[in-house]
Amino acid sequence: MILSATTAASLALIGGFLSAPGLVDQHLNQVYSQAAKPPTAAALALHQRLWVADLHADSLLWQRDLNRSGKHGHVDFPRLQQGNVALQAFSVVTKTPRKMNIDRNAGDTDNITTLVVAQGLPPATWTSLLARATYQADELHRLADSSKDRMRVIGSRTQLRSFIAAREKDPGLLAGWLTLEGAHALEGKLDNLDTLYKAGYRMAAPTHFFDTELSGSQHGMKKGGLTPLGEEWLRAMERRKMIVDLAHASPATIDDVLRLAKRPVMVSHTGVRGTCANGRNLSDAQLKRIAAQGGLVGIGFWNTAVCGKDVASIARAIKYTVKLIGAEHVAYGSDFDGAVTTAIDAAGLPRLTQALLDAGLSEAQIRRVAGENVRDFLLKNLPDDDV
Repeated sequence: MILSATTAASLALIGGFLSAPGLVDQHLNQVYSQAAKPPTAAALALHQRLWVADLHADSLLWQRDLNRSGKHGHVDFPRLQQGNVALQAFSVVTKTPRKMNIDRNAGDTDNITTLVVAQGLPPATWTSLLARATYQADELHRLADSSKDRMRVIGSRTQLRSFIAAREKDPGLLAGWLTLEGAHALEGKLDNLDTLYKAGYRMAAPTHFFDTELSGSQHGMKKGGLTPLGEEWLRAMERRKMIVDLAHASPATIDDVLRLAKRPVMVSHTGVRGTCANGRNLSDAQLKRIAAQGGLVGIGFWNTAVCGKDVASIARAIKYTVKLIGAEHVAYGSDFDGAVTTAIDAAGLPRLTQALLDAGLSEAQIRRVAGENVRDFLLKNLPDDDV
C-alpha cells in the first residue's frame, strides 16, 4: 500500500465519511482514464494461456463483497476471473499514519481505526491491530466459503498443488493467499505469530510506513535495520516457513535480512530506480542481491512505482528488471486497492500482456513474469502442511 501526498491527504477525509466508507474506497482506488488500443487477438490468446498471479492487493481493507462484480476499486472475484488470474495475494493493512508520505512518517497516528469503526467491524478491531489482522483473514475465508466453490484460500504446498490440478480442468477457478503488510500487527509479541499463522498468513513484512519494534521502514523516522526482536522474528518466520516481504523496508533492513536469511525473500510490490528514481523503489544493487538469493520482485502498477499512468510504464519497469536480474525473478505486484490509482484493474490485465509484447518480451518471459514465477516460488517455499 502506497499513497502519494494527494491520496494521503485524501485519507483525512475518512472522518467526514463515517456514514459512507464506500465513498472513501471509491475516491482512493481508481483507474486512470485514458484512451488505449485494445489488445490484439494474438495478445488475448496468449493471455488466456498464461498462469497469472499477483503479489499484492489490499482489497480486504474495504469490506466489499468480493463475490460481486464492483463498479469501483480494482479487485473482486469476477474481475480476477475476467483477467484470467489464478492466484491473488490478499494483503492485510492494520495501521497507517496520517499525512502518509514516502519520505518520513512517525507511528503515533492511525488512519485505519476510523475506517474500521465506520465500517462497523467488531469492537475488538477498534483497538487491536492483531484483531484487525485476524478479522480480515476470516473475511477472506468467509468470502471463499460463499463463492460457490469458485475461490479457494491457499496456505500450503499441498493445497496449491491441488488447486493447480483442479484449475487445469476448470480454468475459471481462483485462489487467494494471505499476506501481512507490516508486522506491527504482532503488537510486539512474537507469540502472536502463531495466531497469525493459524489465521492463514503465509507472508509478512516487518514494516509498512513507519518504524516498528522489529525494524526500520524506508518511510520511517530513523530507517534503521533489524532490531534484536526483528532478528528473532526473522528466525521465527523461517521456522514456520513463512515468507519475508521486503516491500517498504529500509535499506538497512534489506541488508540485515539478506545477510541473515536462510530462505529466499519476496518484495511484494515495488518499483525500480532504473526507470523511476525515488525513495520508494529498489536500486539495481538491491535487486541483484535479492535475485542472487533466489528472491522474487513484484513490480507495481501505480505512478510512484513506475513513473507513468499507463501499461507501457509498467512494461518498461518489468523489461528493465528482467534485463537486470532475469525473468525468473520478476512478478506482478499491482498494489490493487491500496489507495492508489492504477493503469488497469484486474479485468484489464490483457492490456498489460499486450504492453509486454510491445516492449519486446518473449512469450516465455511473459509466462514467467505473469505468474509462473509466483506459482513455482510458492511450490518451493510454502509449508507442506494444510491450514
